Amino acid sequence: MEKLFLPKTVEHQEDKENKNRGTVIITPCYPGYGTTLGNALRRVLLSSLGGTAIDAVKIKGARHEFSTLSGVKEDLLEIVFNLKAVRLKSKIELTEPLELELSSQGEGAAKAGDIKKGAEIEIINPDLVIAHLTDKKSSLGMKIWVTTGYGWVGADEKLREGREEGLIIIDSLFSPIRRVAMNIENIRVGKRNDYEKLSLSIETDGTISSLEAFLKAASLLNEEFAFLTREGEKLVEKEKPVVEKPSKKVAKTRKTKKKDKRK
Repeated sequence: MEKLFLPKTVEHQEDKENKNRGTVIITPCYPGYGTTLGNALRRVLLSSLGGTAIDAVKIKGARHEFSTLSGVKEDLLEIVFNLKAVRLKSKIELTEPLELELSSQGEGAAKAGDIKKGAEIEIINPDLVIAHLTDKKSSLGMKIWVTTGYGWVGADEKLREGREEGLIIIDSLFSPIRRVAMNIENIRVGKRNDYEKLSLSIETDGTISSLEAFLKAASLLNEEFAFLTREGEKLVEKEKPVVEKPSKKVAKTRKTKKKDKRK
């Protein structure tokens, strides 16, 4: 029987025009296994990698998301929309929302880089404009809460018991992955030309590299299959037939019979 062998090489090619994009190439894959591996990795990349995002905001002078702010060009809905686009990287896992602040005065743009934060938080797109202040007397102040999570979590899924007035819960996109494209090409190995070359093009939001994202996805799959293997081995042990040892009396009788036969 032909042995299913593992791929021999894994390569990573970074996009020269976009540092957040890269391609992982796995070759050669046994016929059908390029598609199998590619689909599994793609699904994990898109759904199961964690990240950090803004969870809620409270803006000075605003009672709800439909309020208007004097001296600010954008309405509150636009400001909230811009806050959703702020990409954050946390060096620690946040077990509860972390409070940050933004304070801006005078004519000009209030940017993501103006958010006051600790060393544990990094803002990936500091030049992102959150709002424009229209005159020298204008001011904008807000408290921002960030947290870690997975995938996309809508505002209506979040609970805030005893929520204070003016606190706006927003949708959070935690996934660091923007898109994943999979491509399969047939290649020749020996006499066969149906082996596969798997290419995974991965684009991130900059909080993680495409290679790091691939390694995390592969590690998650490895953990899942390792668990299945361990549990499966336990089931095999449980289902093995139990061989009962003969009692001493039966064993003695057998020995006696053997002696009688020799006589």
